[in-house]
Amino acid sequence: MRGVTAGSAPVIELLPMVFADPAEARARAERILQAGPPPLHASVAHQVLGIWQRDFGDLSVALRHLRRARDLAARAESAEREADVLATLGVALVHAGRTRQGLASFERGVARGGGHTRARVLYRRAYVWWVLGHHREALEDVRRALPVLRQAGDDIWTARALTLRATVHLALGAVERADADFTAAERLWDTTGQEHDKADAVESRGLAAFRSGDIPVALRLLDEAEERYAKLGTPTFMLSVRRCEVLMAAGLAPEALTEADAAIALLDRMGGQSTRKAELLLAAARAARSAGDPHTAIARAADAVRLFAGQRRAWWETHARLVLTEARAAAGRGSGRLVADAAKVAERLDAFGSPAAPEASLLAGRTALALGRSADAERHLAAAARSRRGGPPPARVTGWAAQALRARAAGSARGVLEACRRGLDVLDDHRMTLGASELRARVTAQGAELAALAQEASLAQGSPRRLLEWSERWRATVLAAPPARPPADPALLGDLTAYREIAARAEEARSDGRPVPALEREQRRLEREIRSRTHHMRGDAPGSGDRFDTGRLLDRLGDTRLVELAVVDGRVHVLLCGSGRVRRFTGGSLAEAVTEAEHVQAGLRRLAHPGGEGRLPLVATAGRRLQELLLAGAVPHLGSGPVVIVPPGALHRVPWALLPALRERVLSVSPSAGSWLRARETEPPPGGRHVLVRGPGLASGGAEVPELADRDGAATVLEGEAAQVPRVLEHLDGAALAHLAAHGTFRADSPLFSALRMADGPLIVHDFERLVRSPYRIILSSCDTARLASVGADELLGLVTALLPLGTAGVVATSAPVNDAAVIPLMLALHKGLESGLSLAESLRDARAAQPCDPIHQSTAWAFTAFGAA
Repeated sequence: MRGVTAGSAPVIELLPMVFADPAEARARAERILQAGPPPLHASVAHQVLGIWQRDFGDLSVALRHLRRARDLAARAESAEREADVLATLGVALVHAGRTRQGLASFERGVARGGGHTRARVLYRRAYVWWVLGHHREALEDVRRALPVLRQAGDDIWTARALTLRATVHLALGAVERADADFTAAERLWDTTGQEHDKADAVESRGLAAFRSGDIPVALRLLDEAEERYAKLGTPTFMLSVRRCEVLMAAGLAPEALTEADAAIALLDRMGGQSTRKAELLLAAARAARSAGDPHTAIARAADAVRLFAGQRRAWWETHARLVLTEARAAAGRGSGRLVADAAKVAERLDAFGSPAAPEASLLAGRTALALGRSADAERHLAAAARSRRGGPPPARVTGWAAQALRARAAGSARGVLEACRRGLDVLDDHRMTLGASELRARVTAQGAELAALAQEASLAQGSPRRLLEWSERWRATVLAAPPARPPADPALLGDLTAYREIAARAEEARSDGRPVPALEREQRRLEREIRSRTHHMRGDAPGSGDRFDTGRLLDRLGDTRLVELAVVDGRVHVLLCGSGRVRRFTGGSLAEAVTEAEHVQAGLRRLAHPGGEGRLPLVATAGRRLQELLLAGAVPHLGSGPVVIVPPGALHRVPWALLPALRERVLSVSPSAGSWLRARETEPPPGGRHVLVRGPGLASGGAEVPELADRDGAATVLEGEAAQVPRVLEHLDGAALAHLAAHGTFRADSPLFSALRMADGPLIVHDFERLVRSPYRIILSSCDTARLASVGADELLGLVTALLPLGTAGVVATSAPVNDAAVIPLMLALHKGLESGLSLAESLRDARAAQPCDPIHQSTAWAFTAFGAA
């Protein structure tokens, strides 16, 4: 830099150090100022402190340092030094929301600098143009800066310029160009010691992976970037914005909202950049909208719009207005004004070249349709439908949803079904790139509208068979193929072991009445680590798993009747499969059925304890009411053979054996007809090993286990210290029958951490997913083991659904707390049936009939359900 003497070189070196070792750069700058340096050196030191405060501290303090650095550069009569500081000041002013002043500072910086310095000023102005959403201006400034930086052999600033250009390309949807620039930048970063910039490069690669549709890789890279930033001790606000975007695409909107709100709170405490706050508010608004919280979304989006407008960031403001308009629509504020607002947003987004434009057009078209404005609807939906031909999966799904709505408006059921099929195929391919069952389940929410439109069109056509096929098309898709097996990752295995240890210590402390907040915090931290590592898994199953075949189902049913409950527009439709055909009966309101099911669950909980006998008539009455709502006119046609119930996610906790028409039947439940068919065709493993496990702390002591062991002398018995998770998993793998008597806990907030209590701590769903093959039959003599969380379009997450894709053909479990003592005779009777060659469902039917008639034993028998087909 001209005007800098040879003796100034060590001081100038502090500037790149801010991004290589921020804490050390700050400390050295403070020492320089304490020594009373000349104006040139003091200018550099104040600039270093200004950069540190701008990016990692208080923005108002940053501005004071940078103005002081500018004045000292002018006093030192160094035009190059002054130009460099003016550029740094311009960035800080824009981040503070003083856009006009910031751009004016850049104008002076470009005028004062020359050659290499001017190129660096142009790069920073390009960065500001990107922040403001002026992408063409950003690309132009990078175009002017790059040749000069390359000619000067300035690898650090060349890499920064390439990274910035790649980021702008991503904003414009040019993923291949972005990837080429990121790759070139990373080669340069490998030759430097710029640790902060290297972390930023990893973060940028994560963003590129996300834009190309690879969510597991994106999550892994963003986590790696966070680890790098943490070693440098630097906040990660932009990383939070990007992670929120990826989390939402993975169906983890509540987690995204939590992350965005936490980052906003930290930024406010620090007095940080208002530009970052606006971006975080926009991320929070998007997350709240995706999480089904339109009122929070409206509040966050309105704040973001206000900040972006004040910062003169039209590109960002328009994206915030899109979220605001979508949230208002979700809150039920559909009107002609909303159509106009959405159309205006779509027009502006299209002018910016934003990939989000189809979302706004779809919203305008959908709202216009609801208002009966068919011509407006067709115009907007046609614009949205163009995105179905290319781009990332969410954009193509948006396009096919618009095309389906166009076909529905035109009265073409065939067109609706074709558009829905094509859109769900896109989402199928995307879903199978995900390895984690949780992500596969949650991402299905993106296809909920397509699935609903297809079911509606099938119902209108009057074809029960077609309605069944579309009910199956997007139901329990996670069970169509096993999740990717967790890698033999020492860190993941270590986290699982540590989690068990901490959970066991916390349980012991609670029992002793000791405080547990520190243990609970560590347990939550380990849960986050485990979830994060499993989310990094990529899918390895080709295609979308087995496709449902109605003919194959009807062939395999024999004298069994399968009842699938499809929900269309809030009403239950009973699809009765058997005798070579599918018949439809109209049921009741889903909302009423859910309410009755909740009453039944409350009654069963009360009946599990002495003194609740008076609830029995009320529970029986609720069972009859559920039958009217859910089976309706199908009851006389059920025949005399076994019955399989396939309920929607909202009804997974119904104790089906309580319904009068089903009490004395061979009855099983399945998440989908397809999963029942796969269970029916699953062969038992060779060898026929039986495993009996007894966990600690049961009121009955798991008293059925010793008696079962006496009856089955060849069974492996794991109890006491032998019932530790690693050994239990070793014996469960590939067993023909496993019986686990243990305390069960269900985690609605995080269903894959639902657990069975073993001697060394919880056996969680993530542990079961490590099995090569789960037991062919498994009996869970535990409370709440059949409880599931309904996520995505119509997916269920929990212990039972984790076992079914891994080789388990049949499960017996309960969705309610049960009386420990009453469980023992039921389990003994159940095993008696299995010993005589009956299936789980047949054995459970006979075991219920063998129980005493008192309310506790009856309610316990009703609470258990057979799942699958073994």
